[in-house]
Amino acid sequence: MQIRKALGLSQREMAERLDSGINRNHVSKFERDKSEPTLEELLAYARLAGVVLEQIIDDDVELTRGL
Repeated sequence: MQIRKALGLSQREMAERLDSGINRNHVSKFERDKSEPTLEELLAYARLAGVVLEQIIDDDVELTRGL
């Protein structure tokens, strides 16, 4: 959710920008910890946010960028 909010996107807009075959419902489930994104989806999030994958998957690494 942090990435989506920093980018100023709705869940629907985030799903469209990720362009990885996920929809708004998937984004919602990820944000509510009801589902975990695949590696491909995580890579799409990282690319969209302009961060390295480690910043997304490692809780000990701070998420930074021009977010």
